[in-house]
Amino acid sequence: MPFIKAKDGTDIFYKDWGSGQPIVFSHGWPLTADAWDPQLKVVADNGFRAIAHDRRGGGRSGQTWDGNNLDTYADDLDALIEALDLRDVILVGHSTGGGEVARYIGRHGTERVAKAVLLSAIPPLMLKTDANPEGLPIDVFDQIRAGVETDRSQFYQDLSANFYGANRDGSTVSQGTRDEFWLWSMQVGIKGAYDCIKAFSETDLTEDLKRIDVPTLIVHGDDDQIVPIVASGEKSSKIVKDAAFKVYPGAPHGLSMVPEFAERFNADLLEFARS
Repeated sequence: MPFIKAKDGTDIFYKDWGSGQPIVFSHGWPLTADAWDPQLKVVADNGFRAIAHDRRGGGRSGQTWDGNNLDTYADDLDALIEALDLRDVILVGHSTGGGEVARYIGRHGTERVAKAVLLSAIPPLMLKTDANPEGLPIDVFDQIRAGVETDRSQFYQDLSANFYGANRDGSTVSQGTRDEFWLWSMQVGIKGAYDCIKAFSETDLTEDLKRIDVPTLIVHGDDDQIVPIVASGEKSSKIVKDAAFKVYPGAPHGLSMVPEFAERFNADLLEFARS
């Protein structure tokens, strides 16, 4: 399996399919690069080079005790881009991966970046504060921590319902989709998963968004039960200069993995990549 070395020596696994302009995908919590497989195939089938890595802490990458934060995630992404000598890159980040993309640009700039896509992404800030009243209270994230610490297997099984909107009337989400969410989540070490909760909920990415100076597509479902659109996509679209903002009515957090919404997202992604 292909690996690159992060700056601290951690092994970072990646998959690399096809050829052409590179599109690099960063996955959400608590998943692995496999969550992007449908999109990797679509873009590789359409003349792009599709790359996705397992974030440190889970999947096939090293499970470090330290470094489970957005600064290090962004530096790991930079190490991948540098090791593969990628240029004219289109960065695509889902959820926490969207925060990783924003922090990467905030720390490393856009010299190698052509475009960015933020899907159901955490920026600018998930936590409710006096300055961010639309965010979620800390109790929500404390409950997630408790779920990971006490019975993460059952917690992930339950979380999959909200993640995909399977708890909504008329949902067509299959049990198989929920099962693969559980499988990916259980491949993430408990330390990395636990630490990442603080990273994705308490990291303010406002200044990082302001540094994005490449064409950017922001996509968010208006029925996202994990990262509410009012505190994320709506705000980010006003911070990122000239961002294109697409709202998917009725779409859940994991919309790219739900067939009825994935088809639209794949088409939007390809159109944006080709534009």
